[in-house]
Amino acid sequence: MKLYGKNPVAERLKTNPKSIRMIYVEEGHPETAYLRKKAAQWGISVALVPHSKILKLGRNLNTQGILAEVEDFPYMPYDELLEIATAKKHTLLFLDSLTDPQNLGGIMRSAACLGNFAIVLPTHDSATVTESVLRVASGADNHIKVARVSNLNHAILAAKEAGFWIAGTVVEDGEDIREVQLPFPLGLVIGSEARGIRDVIRKNIDVALMIPMSRERLSLNVAHAAAIFCYEISKQKNKTKKD
Repeated sequence: MKLYGKNPVAERLKTNPKSIRMIYVEEGHPETAYLRKKAAQWGISVALVPHSKILKLGRNLNTQGILAEVEDFPYMPYDELLEIATAKKHTLLFLDSLTDPQNLGGIMRSAACLGNFAIVLPTHDSATVTESVLRVASGADNHIKVARVSNLNHAILAAKEAGFWIAGTVVEDGEDIREVQLPFPLGLVIGSEARGIRDVIRKNIDVALMIPMSRERLSLNVAHAAAIFCYEISKQKNKTKKD
């Protein structure tokens, strides 16, 4: 798996250097000395290559002249993730049938920035953490735990048995996320833009949440909507701690 760009590679060097196998830097790049110094601390080789080589390695994507070969993303077993989320009061994000890697990467980035979130993905009909996802996540992959499960509904029921209250996102006919008082620990189910949350999962949701729109025919991209939901959840959680 390849990691593209200055910030993702620098963040990986800082937080998870053992996962890096090799770093490629375009000849003459201003960050060469810095990357070599940091990589040397962990015995990571840095290869200086011409622009044409960087383009080939990066499949003509904008690599900013830097890319790294890294280990595949380390998913966490769900039972372990649930145990950690329970102990540390993390909010679980259950992503139901989100197939767009851009959306997954965006949600990972928002969740990691706000903190205290973990993500659960189904093994079928879902995006996985790929190079494209890492590119959008821009280093957030180092700061958020992700599990994959064969049955998302069973995972949600397991969270409920562990004491989690389950909310689900809807476009209409839901409670205003800005006004509802959320109990914790919390799990949030986010459905796909095309189909929303599947009926088999929706019947196990304790409350439906929505973001009010000022224009009836407009709607948010699922990653943008998820960022707002995560922000409101974080705000309420922080307020609960202070109270």
